[in-house]
Amino acid sequence: MSLIPATILTGFLGSGKTTLLKRVLAEAHGQKIAIIENEFGEENIDSDILVTDTKEQIIQMSNGCICCTIREDLRSTLSDLAEKKRKGELDFERVVIETTGVADPGPVAQTFFMDDDVAESYLLDSILTLVDAKHANSQLNDRQEARRQIGFADRIFISKSELVTTAELDALKHRLLHMNPRAPQQTVHFGEVALAEVFDLRGFNLNAKLDIDPDFLKEDDHDHHHHDHDHVHGEHCDHPSHQHHHAHGHHHHVDDDVKSFVFKSDRPFDAAKLEDFLGAVVNIYGPRMLRYKGVLYMHGTERKVIFQGVHQLMGSDLGSPWLANEKKCSKMVFIGIDLPKDIFLQGMEQSLV
Repeated sequence: MSLIPATILTGFLGSGKTTLLKRVLAEAHGQKIAIIENEFGEENIDSDILVTDTKEQIIQMSNGCICCTIREDLRSTLSDLAEKKRKGELDFERVVIETTGVADPGPVAQTFFMDDDVAESYLLDSILTLVDAKHANSQLNDRQEARRQIGFADRIFISKSELVTTAELDALKHRLLHMNPRAPQQTVHFGEVALAEVFDLRGFNLNAKLDIDPDFLKEDDHDHHHHDHDHVHGEHCDHPSHQHHHAHGHHHHVDDDVKSFVFKSDRPFDAAKLEDFLGAVVNIYGPRMLRYKGVLYMHGTERKVIFQGVHQLMGSDLGSPWLANEKKCSKMVFIGIDLPKDIFLQGMEQSLV
């Protein structure tokens, strides 16, 4: 049986997770989706798409999807669903896990790697984070969970943008970009998102291209084109407005504890040295390392090495061969809480051949 793709949906209370879910369910074009709720919150999934209001943990919906609450823990709920699917008792193609507003998506993501039973049935596709434009700044200032949700995201959806000014929205996008440059940002209205923007994003696929522009942190270039701020941070985009930094007049100098930095080098890595160094930092800083991902140029192989991790878990895979006309280089982004940038960059530098 092929693996069941899973999507983690996170975001603070009121950011529109339920609205987005309803939208996805309404539009589920023949796809059967199992939704796992961490809690049925104030705003329940609409009763009109639910068939029965039983005390059962799993509820079949009129549109063929299913909805269930986490009974013991996520692991047992996932195993339960996969087993029912294998036995033919339930029919679904993918799973969406909606976390509580204050949840840290880290442990949820780790379940997919650490538990053999879960790993044999599911493929973690991506973590989507919803951000309420109106309340985002105060939430990000006051709540570390909100900042962590940004750090973990593979894609960020900004809701309620119509309630703020263009300048406020702009400043929020800059702030989010500094926290997590690898997640494309998209402004959404009332949960209206195409399914293609939500599913099969392969955010955890080791062969995925590393979509970040490491020049966005340059402090010295003032060449900004401020006219194109609705530009979506798309996959393959080298638009100048993405090379944002703090020197551009937004001066919202919020010093978030969740930050990102990029390591780049044209020299190859020594595999043993790199493994020792990363093993050591993960040992010390693992809980504060939210996501790290890179395409690496390794000594002794003609292929790219794709590397990524969540907290203490990391893995690597051989990617495609370096092309003859391609410049071999390594690019790695670290996203975490108060990580000592100098120690990381210096350690990476010392792991080169």
